[in-house]
Amino acid sequence: MKLKAGVLGAGHLGKIHLRLLNQSEQYELMGFYDPDEANAQKVVQEFGYHRFDSIEALIAACEVVDVVTPTLFHFACAEKIIKAGRHLFIEKPIATTVEEAEAIIALAKEYKVKGQVGHVERFNPAFLAVREQIHEPMFIEAHRLAEFNPRGTDVPVVLDLMIHDIDVILSVVKSKVKHISASSAMVISHSPDITNARIAFENGCVANLTASRISMKNMRKTRFFQKDAYISVDFLEKKVEVVKMKEAPEVPGDFDMILQNAEGERRQIYFEHPEIHNNNAILDELEAFAEAIRTDSTPRVTLEQGTEALRVAKQILSL
Repeated sequence: MKLKAGVLGAGHLGKIHLRLLNQSEQYELMGFYDPDEANAQKVVQEFGYHRFDSIEALIAACEVVDVVTPTLFHFACAEKIIKAGRHLFIEKPIATTVEEAEAIIALAKEYKVKGQVGHVERFNPAFLAVREQIHEPMFIEAHRLAEFNPRGTDVPVVLDLMIHDIDVILSVVKSKVKHISASSAMVISHSPDITNARIAFENGCVANLTASRISMKNMRKTRFFQKDAYISVDFLEKKVEVVKMKEAPEVPGDFDMILQNAEGERRQIYFEHPEIHNNNAILDELEAFAEAIRTDSTPRVTLEQGTEALRVAKQILSL
């Protein structure tokens, strides 16, 4: 039995969600609600999706509601959805403030519904290919650079772009944040267009993140450095690079790469090429949520995890 789903917000990303829910084997798309009359009419005419006249009408017809509105409206929508006993998929960032995000968590627990946050990079095929190989990284460097696009400049680049990398890093570093330092610059917009942040964790790991929306080229690359391994994930090109070290053989081969440190210890460098299974990350995150509902299991990106990413992002913005 398919889960009845509806979408709140039919902007650029909302249209993508509508299309994917419509083609998914896990969901029955009931329709959408968008308060913008002209845009709503255009979506109906162009795609034929059913348009609801109110948020309440959409919620009443659905088991799962997908919130793809501007972040400013996330909490108000989430509150209505949860109090109606519907499951909630909500785009990142989860809310405008940490207080709102914590209220969403409390409501979901009270009304016993499931919630998942749309941190789509967790479902990126390049990241999935190496996720299980990332163990206790001690230094992480992330660059998320984008060419200028007026859409999205109403929010700081930290909430627009960097929050993706914050969530990915928090998902692999099993330690609490100890200290954050950051610097930002407003170049074109009235909110920061470029930000660099340094996150230090209690276990000694340090993450250095740079996000820019005024770059000459697009880049979404994160590098993980850990004991005996270097792992590079290109989220944009869907590529990975894994370089590892092991004890050098007694008699190296002609093409073996051997390093020797000051103490005379010899290590062999070798390369791994994990298989990458191409996917549609947005479809996968939506269907993973359906699976969590069906099996009564924990969603892949919980409301709590989305809140922690927002909490760190807000700390960066306050500096």
